Amino acid sequence: MQRLAILSLHTSPLAQPGTGDGGGMNVYVRELVGALAQAGVECRAYTRRWADDLPERVSIEPGFEVVHVPAGPVDVAKEDLPQHVQAFSEWVRDDIADWGADAIHANYWLSGVAGLQLKQMLDLPLITTFHTLARVKAENGDPEPESRARAEGEVMACADVVLANCVAEADQLEEFYFTPRDRIEIVPPGVDQAFFSPGSQAGARHAIGAGTNPLLLFVGRIQPLKGLDVAVGALAASEHTDAQLWVIGGASGAQGEAELARIKSLISDLGVTDRVRFVPPQPHHLLSTFYRAADICLVPSRSESFGLVALEASACGTPVIASAVGGLLTLVDSGVTGFLMEERDPERWAAHVDLLLDDPLLARRMSISAAARARTYTWSTSAGRLRRIYADVSSRALQPCN
Repeated sequence: MQRLAILSLHTSPLAQPGTGDGGGMNVYVRELVGALAQAGVECRAYTRRWADDLPERVSIEPGFEVVHVPAGPVDVAKEDLPQHVQAFSEWVRDDIADWGADAIHANYWLSGVAGLQLKQMLDLPLITTFHTLARVKAENGDPEPESRARAEGEVMACADVVLANCVAEADQLEEFYFTPRDRIEIVPPGVDQAFFSPGSQAGARHAIGAGTNPLLLFVGRIQPLKGLDVAVGALAASEHTDAQLWVIGGASGAQGEAELARIKSLISDLGVTDRVRFVPPQPHHLLSTFYRAADICLVPSRSESFGLVALEASACGTPVIASAVGGLLTLVDSGVTGFLMEERDPERWAAHVDLLLDDPLLARRMSISAAARARTYTWSTSAGRLRRIYADVSSRALQPCN
């Protein structure tokens, strides 16, 4: 395995997480490709050109190049991107044909559709990571167009390997899309231990100006799926009336602005306006200071294929209270590194917040356990597993496409 084409059609690995459609997937692509390049795999990450002044090619480090593909106007809404997939695929096909890739790794369903087209054009193996799944989102109250679910099923039927971040996601691929288990490979993402590691809480609080009040943290895009309303409700229901909630992230998606307005109205109705602070999206490496400053990180997502926020917080020694869904079931050892919540009742979340704030020894034990568990997740390990998968899939007959 020498050369790998990475597809990230709808969002660039160079985009800042927490803005627009940028989130955990951006971090996943950037960090994974960097680790693969350091392991000797030459990678080109293809993303749709999203601004007029972008250079066609950006060299990130030896073996890692980002290519901005002209496919439709730069300001196309995410919902309208499917009509530009063909143009994206054809441009990438020509570039790959000259370059000589050995395999294609597509990220998200739109890239999966492009990857399916490229597999058929170039007879190259296709590996896919979906990050979110339409039928799983619909199951949890966040419906997606049926056309997306059908497209995901078609991509899975043709893909040579479908990657899952954890056992729970592998189960979902099998249950909702009937993907054969022998074509699913579980490869957990990693966390950059150089940035995300325990440190002085007092120093971190001084750096961000947080003061000494109990601090709850929510990191993520503001959209219904992420469940910020639960975090706000937990703050209001907590017995610690001096606690604060800091929200790092911006409105995202078609419902983002409406969700932000709803959240602000909820904050006002609950009387916690002076206890909630909205912080603009931060460069990824700076998030570690916010994690270290916090007493608890809240991850109340309605669905989550993995949950990098929970892993990053844990790596910094911050206990996590998270929804018992998807990859969070793997990342949080309930009662040991944090708590998993089956309910979405803010009062139940508040009870667990108060338990940690009232018991510094419990919080300290969870902090130590969380950091130790997070140390087992590294990008170099993820890259090593994927190198073996890429090499294996490149040496066998391609999965036929119906």
